[in-house]
Amino acid sequence: MTVSYSQGKIEDAVLKTIAGIGLISLSILAPNVLSLLKYSPLSKNKSRQKRSYIKNRVLTKLKEKGYVSFKKENGEIFARLTKKGDSIIRKMELGRIKIKKQKKWDNKWRVIMFDIKENRRKTRDQFRIYLQGLDFRQIQKSVWVCPYPCESVIKLLKADLAIGKDILYMTVESIENDYWIKKEFNLD
Repeated sequence: MTVSYSQGKIEDAVLKTIAGIGLISLSILAPNVLSLLKYSPLSKNKSRQKRSYIKNRVLTKLKEKGYVSFKKENGEIFARLTKKGDSIIRKMELGRIKIKKQKKWDNKWRVIMFDIKENRRKTRDQFRIYLQGLDFRQIQKSVWVCPYPCESVIKLLKADLAIGKDILYMTVESIENDYWIKKEFNLD
């Protein structure tokens, strides 16, 4: 099986590498990036010199986007995530978070209600996208429901998006006319 990396995936891999280590020397980072590039359609049949150029381009792009900064120390260059880069990493991680489904439903609904102001529309839209990705169902404009415990995931979203006071998490025992929601989640 051949793995193919686009430039975006290589950028993500570099960001995750830097995030995992914290502060990393480019002399250590470079061989890892070059090893990813051998799978990349960007460098297929390209010389080592051209792959090195692509590596430098990826690192330059990350710096231009404000995701990484470089620091020279003792003649060596180090890469570090910026606050913006750290935020991107957290968003990548949030995209992989899943709510653990119980084997047997406890007959309780987890309801999320939110009132995020219009001047934070982008954040509100992002929150909705996360709820959809977490398999919530919308029952009213700003009311979403899920049958599984998920308070810790919602706390993480609240903190990451800085919307804690705008979100209300509830565990309820019944929702009027919930037959269609049960059907959506294959319950009963």
